[in-house]
Amino acid sequence: MEEKKISFEEKLGQVQEMIGKIEEGTLPLEDSVKEYERGMKLLQEMDRELEDMNRRITVLQAGKETEAGHEIL
Repeated sequence: MEEKKISFEEKLGQVQEMIGKIEEGTLPLEDSVKEYERGMKLLQEMDRELEDMNRRITVLQAGKETEAGHEIL
């Protein structure tokens, strides 16, 4: 079964929701730990996405600088 890919923004919203639940202090300890684990997993995924986006932007910027260099010549 294929997992639905959720956007970066949706992941961020989920993490913020988890933080709120944990900070409320109404969850049992085990549930708080599970939420924390889920949140950490999402944050790691988000970090990988940000690194990928940064690489893509760097490549695009390098291409623009090369194009600009050719225009000068």
